[in-house]
This record gives sequence, structure tokens and C-alpha cells, in this order.
Amino acid sequence: MVNVSHIVKKIVNGQPFVEEALANGIINIANLAENMLPEIEKELGKKIKLPAIVMALRRYSEEISEHRGHSKFDYSGELIMKTNICDFTIAKTTALMAKLRTIHSLVSLERGDTLNVIIGNNEVSVIISDKHEERLKSFLSGEKILNKEQNLVSLAIIFKSEKFTDTPGVIFNIIRKLAWENVNIYEIVSTMTELIFILSKKDSMKAYNVLQEMVSK
Repeated sequence: MVNVSHIVKKIVNGQPFVEEALANGIINIANLAENMLPEIEKELGKKIKLPAIVMALRRYSEEISEHRGHSKFDYSGELIMKTNICDFTIAKTTALMAKLRTIHSLVSLERGDTLNVIIGNNEVSVIISDKHEERLKSFLSGEKILNKEQNLVSLAIIFKSEKFTDTPGVIFNIIRKLAWENVNIYEIVSTMTELIFILSKKDSMKAYNVLQEMVSK
């Protein structure tokens, strides 16, 4: 049964900045409850007393803080930025999947070129150094290109700890900090110790400064 607590959690979870402020105890809970009151009453279809919302917010803030305390992670590591990246999204077909077997021949990985292939259920993303853009277009001849993004950068964190994939909330915490700076993320690629973000060039320095603060602590 839906109650005040359920709706409070749903509203907070849909607003990352509010969740951050609530977890850090830097938001006026009474004012926040008053702001939520009309939406909660509308969803429940009845009048709700403000103290009930305040209590639900207090409990949820304690729950968030406790969860964070159990997800300690050493973010220290190395930060690597690569510029001049483009990102193609292609409709997934049997012919494309066959072509992908030889896609590595387009680049020189030993010279630092970038190539990431992300295979989804219906689409495939190819992230590549933009100097190979024309070669990739030729390689994709006959395939349906759904979207192309240019002027991108690849920003990678290479963690010292190998517990990255075993620790809940690591990616969430990083994304939250980038969201605070209004940084849009086009793609996320990860391995056991690496987390790579594909971002717009215009956001690259903001993102670099945010992540540098995390990995250097």
C-alpha cells in the first residue's frame, strides 16, 4: 500500500540534488516537507499533516546517510583524458555484428588511438578517435547510422583499488558529483579497475576538476 514514506522516497530519488542535500543535512526539512505537501496530497487523494512528511524525510535522510557509511571506497587513482573523440550510434543488424569482428583494424591502439564498442539490444555505439571518422563511415557502409556526436573527450579513472566492481554506489557517487556541475555524460565504459566517461569537450575541464579532487584525496 502506498503511503507518505513511499511517496517521499520517490520524490527525493527523482531529484539527485535534493537527495544530496538531505544526506548531508544541509537542507531545511520543514521547508522541504511543505514544498512536497501538495504533490503528496494529490497522489494520496487526501489531506496529510505536515509532521508526517517531516518524520518520513528525517527517517529517509538517516537511511541514506547510513547506506553511504557502509559503502566506503578508496577513489584514489590516475586520471587520463583523451580529446578528439566521436561517437556513432548504429542500428544493430546481423551484418553489422559480422563487421565488428574486424573493426580494430581501423585504429592503432598501440599509438594511443581510442576505440570502444558498446553492444546493446537494438543499437551499437562506436567510440573512436575522430581522425578515423571517414574510415569508420566507409566501414559502416550500408548500415543505418542513428546518431553521431563530435567534439567529445574520453575521461578515464584508473582506480588503485580492485574493489571498484564490488562496491555499491561508486558509479552513482561519481555521476552525482558530475551532475552537480551540470556535466552531461554521453557514454560510460567500465572494466575491473577503470571507469571511462565520454563527455562533451565543453564540459571536459569541469569534469576533470571534479574527478581530480576525488582521485587525489
